[in-house]
This record gives sequence, C-alpha cells and structure tokens, in this order.
Amino acid sequence: MKKLILQMQMSVDGFVGADEGHRWQLWEWGDDSAWDEELKRDFNAAFACIDTILLSRKMAEEGYLTHWGNAARKFPKDPFYAFAQRILEAEKVVASGKLEASRWERTRLVSGDLPREVAALKQGEGGDIAVFGGAGFAAALIAAGLVDEFQLFVNPAVLGSGRRIFDEGGFGRLKLLGSKPYASGMVVSRYAPAQ
Repeated sequence: MKKLILQMQMSVDGFVGADEGHRWQLWEWGDDSAWDEELKRDFNAAFACIDTILLSRKMAEEGYLTHWGNAARKFPKDPFYAFAQRILEAEKVVASGKLEASRWERTRLVSGDLPREVAALKQGEGGDIAVFGGAGFAAALIAAGLVDEFQLFVNPAVLGSGRRIFDEGGFGRLKLLGSKPYASGMVVSRYAPAQ
C-alpha cells in the first residue's frame, strides 16, 4: 500500500504560514533559494520514491504546477531541475469540490471527500504519494488521520504567530523516523504516527 507523505516547511516555533510579504522560508517559489547542495540532493533522493502528488485546489491555482513546468524547461544545471522533472513525470491529483475540469497537464481532479479519495490513491500501484498544500489542507488531512509520514522542513526562523497544521487534532504521539541538520540551518525531521 502507498504511503501518504506530508512535506511541509515550518518555523522553529511550529508555524507554517505568516503574514503576506514576510519572507521566512529558506526556499520559496522562484529561483532564489538558500537551500544548501546537500539538502537539495537529499530532497531529490527522498522524492525519488514518489510517483503521485496530491495538491490542494488553492496550491494548484496559485501556480505550483505552472512554476514547476517552467522550471523543468530550464537548463539541466538548474539546482531544482531534477525535482522539476519529477513533478512533470508524477501523476498529479488536485482535490477540489469546486473545479469542474483540470487545465493542467498530467493532472486529474478528485472530489473534496478526502478520506475516500486518499484511500483510493493509497490502493494504487507504484510509489508513494507526496502532499503539498496550505495549512488548512494539511490540517484536514491530519485531523482525518490520513497522513502516514510527516517530513517537516524546519526553517531557522521564529514567527511568533501565524498558521499551524496541528491545531485541529490528529495524532497525539509521533514516532521519530530520522532527523538531519543542514549547513543552511534547515533541519528535516521525519515522523510517523505512533502505533
């Protein structure tokens, strides 16, 4: 069975979003990235086991698919070229109860019934499923008990307030699968629900 893996950037104090215009992540969409080379290599290696990407409607509409499609057309020496290629190759699934048709290549829409849709995705053949979306989408998946692994990219920033992903409940305890610090200041910690 496939695993649903939630990858999320967060601050040291547990926030995943801040006020507009406040830059705090080491990497945001665009060409400007403070990720070090080891972090990029490890990220691409971890993403090699992914063959499906589950996106929130908002993330898709805000340009995630367009951004990575453009990045994949750049010169192969671009530091995010390998990741962009994986995004293009993967099956993309956008959860939406509002959209009627997909306007993105290799992308299909599913209804907003997350438990049913995620259960169907997990039954498929192949690699695991990566989840990208905002705080609300991630929180809904967590509250429904759908996440099999958390990959938390902890940025060297303290926000003091903002949006969180664990406010709606979910798992009381997590089991640490691994944690690694990087030269850029990022710490990537992987957790699974404690059984």
